[in-house]
Amino acid sequence: MEVQAARDTLEAENRIYARIFAGIMDRRLTPGTKLPERELCELFAASRSLVRRVLQRLAHDHVVELRPNRGAIVATPTPEETRQIFEARRAIEAALVRLAAQEATAADIVDLRRQLLAEQKAMHGADQSAWARVASAFHLRVAGLAHNGILEKYLQEIVSRCSLIVALYEPRGHAACEHDEHAGIVSCLEQGDGDGAARLMERHLVQLERRICLRQWDVQPTLRERLGL
Repeated sequence: MEVQAARDTLEAENRIYARIFAGIMDRRLTPGTKLPERELCELFAASRSLVRRVLQRLAHDHVVELRPNRGAIVATPTPEETRQIFEARRAIEAALVRLAAQEATAADIVDLRRQLLAEQKAMHGADQSAWARVASAFHLRVAGLAHNGILEKYLQEIVSRCSLIVALYEPRGHAACEHDEHAGIVSCLEQGDGDGAARLMERHLVQLERRICLRQWDVQPTLRERLGL
């Protein structure tokens, strides 16, 4: 009985987390939006302790800011924080693609090209958040080929933060990542050209950063509407 109750609680926690996270990535919950515990409890018919755990998870993922005595808000990355995040990402991914070029097998390249096909299909869909997830998955898949767990773990955290910044601030209609740029990186990996892959990755991430448009958002819809409830 206790085991089932624990499972139900975890399922509810994951459901609330996913709903809020999706609201942020889909831009319904914009930077600075307040996330009052009491209102979230009412909207999700959940206990305060459960909602608090969800907000703590979101804060751990740098998606939400927990402000002492003022509650939680959707994170608002500053221009300086954005610059530092992309700077760190360029350094880490350059190292990872050089290693991946040395380690990638023919089967790995086939797998990457299969992923590029899935990415191309997502490009023609209307769901920009799904598009962003597929693009991020490509970077993490390349990182996995480097066989360096420490660098890969660092990249996972940075990609999560970059995804938030891109979802919040990149103008609509742009890809989170350009498909042709990914294809060029795969070609370099196939040839074992680590330096070429690193140069393309550097250029790719610089272009992504340049498309970011930091600005203030108008807050109008209710929290219920923003969460799609």
